[in-house]
Amino acid sequence: MQTTGVATEATTKTKWVIDPTHSEITFKVKHLMISNVKGEFRAFTAGINGDDFTTASIRANIDVSSIFTNEETRDNHLRSADFFDVENHPELTFEGTSFTKQDEENYLLKGMLTIKGISKEVTFNVEFGGLNKDPWGNVKAGFSIEGKINRQDWGLSWNAALETGGVLVSDEVRINAEVQFVKQG
Repeated sequence: MQTTGVATEATTKTKWVIDPTHSEITFKVKHLMISNVKGEFRAFTAGINGDDFTTASIRANIDVSSIFTNEETRDNHLRSADFFDVENHPELTFEGTSFTKQDEENYLLKGMLTIKGISKEVTFNVEFGGLNKDPWGNVKAGFSIEGKINRQDWGLSWNAALETGGVLVSDEVRINAEVQFVKQG
């Protein structure tokens, strides 16, 4: 008996989801040109889909209203139209375009970062911490991520001039993330 038709091959990609209890996204911005103000985003999701991290799809979504700098007035100003405009743009997104191995532990992660509806390519340095199994049998992957962006590129341009010269808030924002992903299924 002869059969016709197209054979379909079911391919299942490995899915990894962020472990929010063991992950953080932080940033630092120079203030008054003499010291740094640190902050974090407390609510975010992220996922990796693929069997090989270098070819996997990578995506992160950050709830901008979760910004926290340990100063309520500043946090509210950052949520306002002067900066993130949370009312009209409640989420930041990152969509990875490449994850290139530099050596056994170090990678370059490129992708599109969207803030206030503006998408720009960014590059982050990534240290792969490795894979390990927790006491409950969950396989986890750990990454340390760091990079810099210029906030002006996304329309985050509010500032004030200082009478001694310079500006109140630097344009350069240093981003760091310590993240663990949990393998699904």
